[in-house]
Amino acid sequence: MPRGFEIVGPGHPVRHVYFLCRGIGSVVTSLSETQKAEAGMFGREGFSPTSAGVGAKFSVHQVLMQVEGDAYRLTLEATRQAITEHPFFANLLARYVQSFATQISYTALCNVSCQVDERLARWLLMCHDRVDDDEIAITHDFISLMLGVRRPSVTTALHVLEGRRLIRSQRGRITIRDRKALEEFAGSAYGVPEQEYLRLISDLDPEATSA
Repeated sequence: MPRGFEIVGPGHPVRHVYFLCRGIGSVVTSLSETQKAEAGMFGREGFSPTSAGVGAKFSVHQVLMQVEGDAYRLTLEATRQAITEHPFFANLLARYVQSFATQISYTALCNVSCQVDERLARWLLMCHDRVDDDEIAITHDFISLMLGVRRPSVTTALHVLEGRRLIRSQRGRITIRDRKALEEFAGSAYGVPEQEYLRLISDLDPEATSA
């Protein structure tokens, strides 16, 4: 699944559900071809489209790969059958849908209450959570699309983070240099959805949901 691989388009039927093993996917909300922004991201901790977890047949979002990777894929019909036959699996998907909804709500809050450099710091931390090293293969143009801001704003924000020696920005990739300091810079913009995910997954009891 290379960068830009489309899992599903906006308004299109959901034919498959993807469970990432590697890479990062983006869930994008679109008003038009030129008015787009990322609503949320997912990696090996989740699945997409999440609408499949609640029985929907169509996706209102575009879902695409922002960092290349690979995944397991189930047909929508097979996913529904597994949800019906295996309560633990159904409960696990439902918990992820809740954690993803929390992430989306905090993205909306950050978009109206945080500066671009703080939003970028949060976004880079979220990407870093989903890769195996400190280097993230991403372009300035893609960051601009994901944050819903103009490219010059992304360039300025990257300069701020570089000036603080939090990251190193090179053509087509960004390297996290000081994770702890980047978290401090992001402040309250980062952390709550991540804690919600950990709480929901750690509280999952296989015995309580076994058939």
